[in-house]
Amino acid sequence: MKAKFFISILLSLFLNFIGKAQAPKYSNEFLSIGVGAHALGMANSYITSVNDVTASYWNPAGLASIGNQHQVALMHSEYFAGIAKYDFGGIATRLDSSSVLGVSFVRFGVDGIPNTTDLIDPNGNVDYNRITTFSAVDFAFLMSYAKTMKIKGLRVGASAKIIRRRVGDFAGAWGFGLDAGAQYDYKKWKFAAMARDVTSTFNAWTFNLSDQMKQTFIATGNDLPSNSVEVTLPKLLLGSARKFDFTKKISLLAEVNADLTFDGKRNVLIKSKPVSIDPHFGLEGGFMNIVFLRAGIGNYQTYTDALGKTIHTFQPNVGVGVRIKSVYIDYAFTDLGDQSVALFSHVFSLKVDINKKQK
Repeated sequence: MKAKFFISILLSLFLNFIGKAQAPKYSNEFLSIGVGAHALGMANSYITSVNDVTASYWNPAGLASIGNQHQVALMHSEYFAGIAKYDFGGIATRLDSSSVLGVSFVRFGVDGIPNTTDLIDPNGNVDYNRITTFSAVDFAFLMSYAKTMKIKGLRVGASAKIIRRRVGDFAGAWGFGLDAGAQYDYKKWKFAAMARDVTSTFNAWTFNLSDQMKQTFIATGNDLPSNSVEVTLPKLLLGSARKFDFTKKISLLAEVNADLTFDGKRNVLIKSKPVSIDPHFGLEGGFMNIVFLRAGIGNYQTYTDALGKTIHTFQPNVGVGVRIKSVYIDYAFTDLGDQSVALFSHVFSLKVDINKKQK
C-alpha cells in the first residue's frame, strides 16, 4: 500500500505539471535509445530490475542496489552502418550503507559531415577545395544519487543532467533537466516508476552563421534559423518484474515496462491525445549466475504501405552476457525488425565491480 501511495503521488504531480506544458515531440531523442547491452538485449525493459551503474540512465533508484564499493561501465555501438557512434560511460560509488552516488555520460555523434555551403566562391565558380567537414554531436552528463529508504523494499533516486548539443561551429545548445525514480520490492515481485525530464528539459539554441551560409540558405529557399528554446516534456515509465529460480543454477527474469507520453498521439501500440502508451517486454535466462541469454520485444508501430495496406510491426532484440568474477561482458543485437541490413546494431558493453564487500 505504501508503494502504491508513493507512485500515485508521483503520478498526480507529474500529470498536473505536464498538463500545463506544450512543446513539440521528439526532443533530445538521443536520450531515448537506451544504454548498456544488458538492457538493450531486453528491449529496454530494465527500469525495475536495474541494479548497476547504468541505473543513472534507466532509473537512479537502482544505484542503491549495487553490491560493491565501486562500479564502472563502458558501452559502444554504431548505427546506420557505422555512420553514427553511440557511447556511454559511468561510475558509481557507495557513500554509506544506504546511499550511492553515480556519474555518467552519453555521446551520440556523426562525424565527418561535408559542409558544402561554401562550395561556390564569390565569383560563382565551383571549388571543391572549399568543402570542409563538421560533426553533429549530442552529449549528456548525469549526476545521480540513490538512497535506500526506511520503508522496507523502497529505494528512490534522482539524476540531474546537463545537455550539450553541437552542429559544427555554427549551432549549439545547452540544456538542463531532472529525472526521478523509485523501486519497490514486494515479496517476489518488483515494481518501479521513473519520471524522465520531470521538470521538463530546456535546451537553449544559439546559431552562428557566416554571411555565405546565410546567402546559401536564402538561395535554396530555407528559413534562416534563429536562437530559440527547445523543450523536452516529461515522460513516465512504469514497470514490474519477477525472477523465477527453477533450480540453484537456472533462473529466469521477466520484466514488462510501459512508457507513457503526454504530448499528443504517437505511433505506438496504445495511442490517444491525452496519453500514448508504448509497452515492451524482456526476458533474461541465467545459468549459475555466470551466463545470461536475453530477449525482448517492443517498438510496436503501425503504418500504411504504398498499396494502402495497414502494416503492424514490432522490434525484437536479443543479447548474451558473461560474468567472469567481477567483470561483466554483454552483447546485444538490436533493430532486428528492420528490413534494411544497414539499420541493425551491435552493442557491446563492459562492467567491472571494484572492492567487493566481504561476506
